[in-house]
Amino acid sequence: MTHILQNVVFPLERDPDLLPLYTDPETWSVIDEEAVRVSSRAHIGDVLGRSRARISASRRVSFASYFNAFPASYWQHWTAVRDIRLTVRTQGRATVLVYRSNGGGTRQRIATREVDGTASSSFDLKLDQYSDGGWIWFDIVADRNEATFEGAEWTTEQDPVRAGKASLGITTYNKPDYCVQTLQALIDAPEALELVDRIFLIDQGTQRVDAREEYPGIAAALGETLQIITQPNLGGSGGFARAMHETLQRPESDFVQLLDDDVRIEPESLRRSITFGRFATTPTLVGAHMFDLLDRPKLHAWAEVVDEDPFMWRNLFQEEMPHDFSAVNLRQQPLLHLRLDADYNGWWMCLIPLDVIRKVGLALPAFIKWDDAEFCLRARGAGFPTVSLPGVALWHVSWVGKDDSIDWQAYFHARNRIAAALIHSNAPRGGTLLRHSRRVDLKHLMMMQYYPVTLRVKALRDLLSGPQHMPANLATAMPEARAIAADFPETIVHKDTGVPMRSSRGRLVFKRLKAHVYDSPTGLMLRWFTASTVVSHWIHRPKPHNLDRPEVEFGKGDANWWRVPLYDSALVSAADGSGHNVYTRDREKFRTLLRESVRLHAELRRRWPELQRQYRAALPELVSAESWQRIFEERS
Repeated sequence: MTHILQNVVFPLERDPDLLPLYTDPETWSVIDEEAVRVSSRAHIGDVLGRSRARISASRRVSFASYFNAFPASYWQHWTAVRDIRLTVRTQGRATVLVYRSNGGGTRQRIATREVDGTASSSFDLKLDQYSDGGWIWFDIVADRNEATFEGAEWTTEQDPVRAGKASLGITTYNKPDYCVQTLQALIDAPEALELVDRIFLIDQGTQRVDAREEYPGIAAALGETLQIITQPNLGGSGGFARAMHETLQRPESDFVQLLDDDVRIEPESLRRSITFGRFATTPTLVGAHMFDLLDRPKLHAWAEVVDEDPFMWRNLFQEEMPHDFSAVNLRQQPLLHLRLDADYNGWWMCLIPLDVIRKVGLALPAFIKWDDAEFCLRARGAGFPTVSLPGVALWHVSWVGKDDSIDWQAYFHARNRIAAALIHSNAPRGGTLLRHSRRVDLKHLMMMQYYPVTLRVKALRDLLSGPQHMPANLATAMPEARAIAADFPETIVHKDTGVPMRSSRGRLVFKRLKAHVYDSPTGLMLRWFTASTVVSHWIHRPKPHNLDRPEVEFGKGDANWWRVPLYDSALVSAADGSGHNVYTRDREKFRTLLRESVRLHAELRRRWPELQRQYRAALPELVSAESWQRIFEERS
């Protein structure tokens, strides 16, 4: 039986910004170490459909692209598939050229075929030389007359290890428009939908998906495949745990595919991830990469890891992200040809085999933040790897233009990172985690950001109370954190008509700061700056006239922790550009929060071994299906 591993596709939308992810310009050159397109031969007007395109006379179109090259290294390493077939269908006189790369990105041509008229060209290929990296792709060169690409796919005759379908779990909180788009995209992609058993849409908001005018048509098209489940807002972990729990009851499902709500999907990616999961030698979590929904050629997340000592997440090659495919194509970036192994994958899109859930349990009751990383680390400890698979991706609003470390989410950033470390870290007393956490508090305090430190202090107190606080405050931690914001004027966003400066000197002062001795301090200067600033904020009261109106104005990108502390007050642009926040120094809050932060971090360090035993012992119950069932029943 022939199994399709990967279809060659074109964008669902006629969006020129998306085209570099699907086809590749013919000619590139490098000027001043920056890739610049000199002559692009791929035009959105040449796309004739989801799988068809025009190849202009004497032109070349390459499918060495993110979505249409075949990630050979990943298939060789994680599956037993060794023989694949590429089939390319064309109309007209043309030449089909097949290429491969190695882990260093070196290109090699492996096959050439001249075709004429209506042709179907097949190439039998071996997956036996891609241990450290490499892709396979093809180019089409039209002769003197126009040719047409009619479609292509990568297939194998080998049977998969498992043949069950996947149930989709979409968790949403007041994002019905995105959910409608996702459901409609699935309806329009029957080749992906045929691998789906159920779609569990966990609606935790007040703006209901089933209240949208499009919903009756969507429900009619999907029939019993779609099941909407309403529950109180238990965060991403509560919604995804519900999807896991419901999927465990489905005998037709071997997997649950988790999807965030505020995304745009590529349905072929959904089909590919399920297919890869079926062929994986051992049950494997298959994660998707994340492109920026607002800047769509930019890739923000490839392979993500958790550093052991500070216990912090990051991209494997942080300095290379985001990668802009409209500026640098796949062939020009050798790094993208390596096989990059991940520790975890974000739950914007992640396929999880039910065998894994049966073995390690459901999501940690964390509400949001770190639930995905913690689950993947737990799975890895039980022998189940996570693969972030190239060619499997969606578009999600990126963290650029956000700063959730200073809003209500600061509580979950702090608590869940440390809780995950208590469960998984092997570093003595968490390594450098607590020192880093204490420094985060100190930076916020020096920047007059007292709200996030208040939440972080609350997180430490809750952690010290023991693991049972996590299911206990699952539904209440977020509203409590948001209610506390009312006590902090810094959380108010003033619109552009808002707070006036005392004088025009604010911008002039900022310009002088560019050359200030404390600009991005390091070494001894860093220690001196930190110590002197802490002493100053501890001892001196702010000048009253500096609190009446902001003393200085900063753009968000320039409001660094070594600049803002030099003032008693500052007007800072909001991360999303919607207005400004006013930060004012408060000596009493600074003193109280600094003392409490130091005390709690010291207690946490002292009690680390004891707490580690408690959290690890409690984990099986925290993530059990029975525990989550009680949570769902109590809050129904």
